[in-house]
Amino acid sequence: MIEQLTDAQVKSWEQHFAGDGHERPRSIEEGIWRRTQDAANAAQSGWSVDNAGRRRVVHYRYLYGLDYTFPVPRLVLSDLYLFHSCTAPADEIAAYLRQIGVWLGRGNWRSKGDGVWAKGDLRLSVADYDDHPQDERAGRLTPAGFRSVDLSFISEDFKVPRTVRNLPWDVLAGGMRVKDQRGEPTITPDLTPILDYLPFQVEVGCGTSIEAGIPPLHYLHEVYRVTDRRDNALTQSHAFTLSPEADTLVPEMLLSADTKAPDLVAMFRACFLAEPTAAHRALKALHTAGHLVGPVITHNFDTLSARAGLPEVFVRRYDQKIPPVPLLPEARSLLVIGLHADRRAVQQRARDTGMRIFYVDPEGLVENGTFKPYPIEGARTGDVIVRQDAIPALIQLCELLNITV
Repeated sequence: MIEQLTDAQVKSWEQHFAGDGHERPRSIEEGIWRRTQDAANAAQSGWSVDNAGRRRVVHYRYLYGLDYTFPVPRLVLSDLYLFHSCTAPADEIAAYLRQIGVWLGRGNWRSKGDGVWAKGDLRLSVADYDDHPQDERAGRLTPAGFRSVDLSFISEDFKVPRTVRNLPWDVLAGGMRVKDQRGEPTITPDLTPILDYLPFQVEVGCGTSIEAGIPPLHYLHEVYRVTDRRDNALTQSHAFTLSPEADTLVPEMLLSADTKAPDLVAMFRACFLAEPTAAHRALKALHTAGHLVGPVITHNFDTLSARAGLPEVFVRRYDQKIPPVPLLPEARSLLVIGLHADRRAVQQRARDTGMRIFYVDPEGLVENGTFKPYPIEGARTGDVIVRQDAIPALIQLCELLNITV
């Protein structure tokens, strides 16, 4: 990933990524997508009365580390686990299995028997089912005439616990995410209203990371082909990739995993190379002044808040539906920066304690020169939205409080 690390980068790795034993280290990167057909997502899934039952699950879990094989330490992908499951009409699965056989041959994979294949230090397991064992475990019925096929790519000797392998199915059992009904939040030009609700706590999403040059999280939808997104546009407008013939992730891995690898590690590499921005420095100044209390509640695995000198708690987890969040009794408000869609539990908990909710978010993105609206889904009546990026909004807040950044 990075052939030559500086002493400062090694120190940053050891301090912020390797972990201290108190929580899952940030050297682990993980993502889960489950796409199913439902009347509620018909526009994206192609659901209709006569076209239902397709499913696709993608789960990856990577472990990064420092390699000292050469005199200068390198940042490497130490271990890889990439799982792909597809449920579709039986004739499509049969054709898909035949095509997988072709890709295995063209990719020079070696059969080791019992559905296991090898190429270099990668291992691949292929299994097909009339009734998927995870559906039997959950008491779900396989649609009539449907079958499933699972592919698991794993680096040699990487031990993936059963609890980790079950994670996407546990997420699936939680049901489809229900879209929030937005209330009537107050729109203000800046954060002046928060001055009446100090001190505040802060929850950050990918807005601060994007300002640091890290791709938005929906970039991963393209990498893992979970939608037909190809132009860096917002994922909401893109159809799910559900049919086996539309899948390109599996052939990319089977035909040339080495070529695909840079895409798989691009997000983590960008996070590691990024530096804290003026937004993080402003948060640090606000924390030092006592206006911001508690740790930064972050959904980002870039550790930028920690690298700016702030305590942080990481809540983008799959092993805990709602991770523990330290909402402090002295905090009168929660400032939410650049966070959308399904990450809403912290805000609701804060409301339940009587905290006022403030959002800093432009409620849209400029893509290919065009501003595309992206409204905050979970905003409620009584909340306040400042339609700015994090850097100008937080610097202005510091100016209002006579704090030098």
